Amino acid sequence: MDAARARPALHRFTIAVAGATLLLIFVGGLVTSTGAGLAVPDWPLAFGQVFPRMVGGVLYEHGHRLLAGTVGLATLALTIAVWLVEPRRSVRLVALAASGAVIAQGLLGGLTVLLLLPPAVSVAHACLAQAFLCLTVTLAAITNPGWEDLRPLPERAAPPLALLTRVTACAVYAQLILGAVVRHTGAGLAIADFPLAFGRLVPPFDRPDVTIHFAHRLGAVAVLALVAWTTIAIRRRHPGEPHLGRPARLAVGLVVLQVTLGALTIWTRKAVLPTTAHVAVGAALLATTFLLALRTSRMVPMPRPAGTPLLADRRVIA
Repeated sequence: MDAARARPALHRFTIAVAGATLLLIFVGGLVTSTGAGLAVPDWPLAFGQVFPRMVGGVLYEHGHRLLAGTVGLATLALTIAVWLVEPRRSVRLVALAASGAVIAQGLLGGLTVLLLLPPAVSVAHACLAQAFLCLTVTLAAITNPGWEDLRPLPERAAPPLALLTRVTACAVYAQLILGAVVRHTGAGLAIADFPLAFGRLVPPFDRPDVTIHFAHRLGAVAVLALVAWTTIAIRRRHPGEPHLGRPARLAVGLVVLQVTLGALTIWTRKAVLPTTAHVAVGAALLATTFLLALRTSRMVPMPRPAGTPLLADRRVIA
């Protein structure tokens, strides 16, 4: 099969890897929600075996490892396929970065177990998982046969849409970092009521876990506002553009669902299903806003600053 005919298959492969990564994040959240992080005390084997008895917490923890290994091998295979099929250097570099990230993620996962779940390593493991998801989403976006055909759109309003979508995606990622800190420091129920905090709008910051938890709530408000702002801006400036409108609407639905799941996590005292879904929907929201940022960066690029007088003079002289 020649390179041109292989590209659609490569694109489908990237989508499959991105979807498997999202599933892996869900299963990783399930490990934390069920307290199964140390159900298998050794690494890389499990009780000295490759396939131990999959019962209790071992099912969640070792199932997570098996799925992670599958995603890792698929990512390495994807990188090889990209280098065989794709002539674009940028695509090859993203694929290499994805392979590096998945290897580092596996090592962090092992350290998490061997060091008995230290919060710093566990948070780093969670954050790198989200970054790896963004790399797989990037590959899925730029290997799409229609990526090169995305038409440029006029942009006259402020702020630039490319900037707004980037800020939104960065805010979602920062919020996920805060969520990982909340989860791995045991601050999930530091404030046990919602939407108020100890019956007040602003709680007393007399404990570090209360501060961490409330910062995560404030981050949710910021993300909700940015997603709404981005969606309104896209609808007003480019109402007929499905490449921007569809992910924007999806982001709105995801952020509303995410806030609801956050509330349910508190109201159910961290029940497994809403707590785990909260992790997975957060990752889906990041993937959606990141895809939106990628598309706007290509379709509605940032305006270039005017050249300085010195540069202008050099052009005249030349």
